[in-house]
Amino acid sequence: MTRDYDLTSQPPTANQRLPEYTRDDEWIRQFLRVSQIGRVATTWDDQPFVTPTTFWYDESNQRVIFHSNLAGRIRANLERNPKVCLEASEMGRLLPSNVALEFSVQFRSVMVFGTVRILESNEEKTAALNGLLKKYFPAMEAGREYRPITDKELKRTSVYELKIESWSGKENWNDRAEQSEEWPALEEKWFE
Repeated sequence: MTRDYDLTSQPPTANQRLPEYTRDDEWIRQFLRVSQIGRVATTWDDQPFVTPTTFWYDESNQRVIFHSNLAGRIRANLERNPKVCLEASEMGRLLPSNVALEFSVQFRSVMVFGTVRILESNEEKTAALNGLLKKYFPAMEAGREYRPITDKELKRTSVYELKIESWSGKENWNDRAEQSEEWPALEEKWFE
C-alpha cells in the first residue's frame, strides 16, 4: 500500500520518513563546512542529471559555490533551468541484521535546494574560487605556494552560486541495525 502525499504545496524538505534522524540548522552548517564531495542535480526538460563536484559553503552569504568548464552539460542545464538540488553525504559502516528488511548503513547527509546564478565578473569568480581553494587546501596561500588565478583561467571556467532556499539534514549513525527476537541472534563476528 502506498501513501498518497500532496507534495505540490509543500517545500522539498517536507515528509521525512524517519523524523528522528532529522538534524538542525547548526548540524547542517557544520556538515557542509567539512563535506568533501557534493552531487548537483540539474535537469534538461524531463531528463535529470547528477554531477559530482567539489563545493564551498559560503556561510556568510548563505550560498554554495561550485564550478565547471565554461561549456558543457552542467552549464547548459543551469542556463535552461537554474533550480537545483545539491546532496552531500558520508557513509559509515554497513549494519547487518537477522531480518532482511532491517539491514542498514550508517550515513549522514544534507540536501540543499535553491536557485543557481552564474557568476560573471572576474572579481566575483576569483573570490568564490579562492573560497573553494581555502576549503580544500587551507594551509596553502596564493602567491606563495601557487600562482594566483589568472583572467585567462577565469575565461575558461564557469563559477556558480547556489543561493540556499531550503535544506535538510539527516543522520543515522546507530551502532547496530534492528534485530528480531523471533530469529536466532547473529554471531558477534558480523558486528566487528
